Amino acid sequence: MRIFSSAAELRASVGQRLGESAWHTVSQRRITEFAEVTEDRQWIHLHAERAKEGMFGGTIAHGFLTVSLIPAQLRETMHVDGVDLVINKGMDRLRFHQPVPVGARVRAVFELLTATERALGFTDLQLGVTGEVEGKAEAAYTARMRMLLHAPELATTA
Repeated sequence: MRIFSSAAELRASVGQRLGESAWHTVSQRRITEFAEVTEDRQWIHLHAERAKEGMFGGTIAHGFLTVSLIPAQLRETMHVDGVDLVINKGMDRLRFHQPVPVGARVRAVFELLTATERALGFTDLQLGVTGEVEGKAEAAYTARMRMLLHAPELATTA
């Protein structure tokens, strides 16, 4: 894990690879639970026998399941001392490149693309995120994620 002593130190790291998360196994149980929560019960995710005969040779994870792991994966990858709030602002760009088969292990690799100081102690970040599948050359997804970090000691009056 990469630890930054302050938001200012993080801002000075624009253009750098921040690191990668641990590997996370995408089990059928996880896929099934995600399907129930999102009501996306498509057979390619849930029906093993039918999926064996399909184009992927077995069940695959929902693309959004793999992306939903990003916040936990980011917490494994970096920490900024003095930050009391992290707000997800969304994605500027998200592309799925290949399916993630049941049982695969995935991780996220993060790069700091931009970091801009804002009023009231906020830092506006844009992260490049690459979702890797263990043993595969091509990424499962690539994304540009937007976030706001808040550090109370940087807060100024508006």
